Amino acid sequence: MNFKLLHSCFVFAWVCFPVALLFADQPDTPGAEDRPNVVFILADDLGWNDLSNEGSTFYESPNIDRIANGGMKFTRGYATCQVCSPSRASIMTGKYPARLAITDWIGAPEGKQWKRNTKLLPPTYNHGLPADDTTMAEAFRESGYRTFFAGKWHLGGEGSLPTDHGFEFNVGGHHRGSPPGGFFSPWDNPLMKNGPKGELLPLRLGHETASFIEEHSDEPFFACLAFYSVHAPIQTTKELWRKYRDKAIANSEQPKDRFLIDRTTPVRQVQDHPIYGGMVESMDDAVGIVMAKLDELGLSENTIVVFTSDNGGVSAGDGKATSNLPLRGGKGRQWEGGIREPYYIMWPKTIQAGSTCNTPATGADFYPTLLELTGQDLRPQQHADGVSLAPLLKGEAIENRNLYWHYPHYGNQGGEPSSVVIDGDWKLIHYYEDGRDELYNIADDVAELDDLADQNPDRVAALRTELDGWLQNVEARMPVPNPDYSVSKADKERMRIQEKLLPNLERSAANFLKDDFTPPGGWWEETGK
Repeated sequence: MNFKLLHSCFVFAWVCFPVALLFADQPDTPGAEDRPNVVFILADDLGWNDLSNEGSTFYESPNIDRIANGGMKFTRGYATCQVCSPSRASIMTGKYPARLAITDWIGAPEGKQWKRNTKLLPPTYNHGLPADDTTMAEAFRESGYRTFFAGKWHLGGEGSLPTDHGFEFNVGGHHRGSPPGGFFSPWDNPLMKNGPKGELLPLRLGHETASFIEEHSDEPFFACLAFYSVHAPIQTTKELWRKYRDKAIANSEQPKDRFLIDRTTPVRQVQDHPIYGGMVESMDDAVGIVMAKLDELGLSENTIVVFTSDNGGVSAGDGKATSNLPLRGGKGRQWEGGIREPYYIMWPKTIQAGSTCNTPATGADFYPTLLELTGQDLRPQQHADGVSLAPLLKGEAIENRNLYWHYPHYGNQGGEPSSVVIDGDWKLIHYYEDGRDELYNIADDVAELDDLADQNPDRVAALRTELDGWLQNVEARMPVPNPDYSVSKADKERMRIQEKLLPNLERSAANFLKDDFTPPGGWWEETGK
């Protein structure tokens, strides 16, 4: 008997059962006259534990919580990469980053351009979405939907912009991965007009999306709101800084150590960054603008709203502003903190509020899922690595499958070139610097602190065989040895991190909470905010 399959089926039936009751009287495929709208909301660098509905007692996210609590929450929702561009490419194409050869954030040094002293040189990667792929937006447009994009694109420049890949309207989506003018107007963005001086970027994106919805409320639409928040630069208003500064001071005694070195770099252990707290709230306010517009126009019941993030929270890079505990690591890292995400699907007309599902799902699954929910034909040759989650939303099961990651890069957050396979509760990480493997049971050890590889050599061998076969199948690009690597330089860098960087981070974090704090960039004075 296949006990693993039996266990998985039991979990599917138990976790998703309440939804089946609601789906019972619903048609399998919506007719043309009642096709649901879709609002796809994508956060940037938002961690799994950065929302109040996920357990954070510091951040406040009532509008995002409404989506989580108003539909189905996937407790094991994953980004397909620990950094942004590859994950976003998967959402748009339904393919793993390795299959697309988009394995690092677009613009990152590659090959011999890589100048850091590392044991390996990262491979080259593609710098835009393939022109011959049919994106999710193109599929919706071909089906008669109006398509709109606002915010961060980071999937190529001229020739690979949102309007080159199925979006009729594009507000602000271009080649940059962070807002070139920061989070206050003027934006310095060639594809978005400046707002009033000091206007907050997430609010502007929320209003633009709401305006599109109002203008096209009488026809089906697919709107993608892709925030630059909460990516660096870490900026918020003085009012919100004060709110979260006071909250941090009142919530607890100040910790002795906010950062601990986890293998390669310091990682934040505490959620008390007041500026980051303000950024989360501003993004949530923007989500509220969109949700309020759907309510006002009577569209909420028949609009599918998705909320997710592109990678883990920034605990070890880009401001080192949050903690992903109990998950280990964060953005750029191979552990759960780098890849496990908020993953919510809400459709009041069809999906029961407050439902949860423990079945693992990835960003590649959104494409076929939304096609099926909106009555479109699936495109299995296109979304080759995604599966429709619609059966789970109906209380049914999907076939067991492995999930895969391939990040042959170092990145900016301490990540190591590695590949990952997850089979049920078992997670194997293979490292390219020295060929070692780590094995975790993430059901028993979500913090990934107990490496079980030595105790389970047969399981390690079996998972390595599956991982190696997948890497070969997708023609994954690999790192190569760095002939200029210096052991002595590496030792000096580790010493610098321990003796200089770590103390500086502690001082900087404490400084954010001082009553007389002033941001070094001077944006409060410059913007009047």
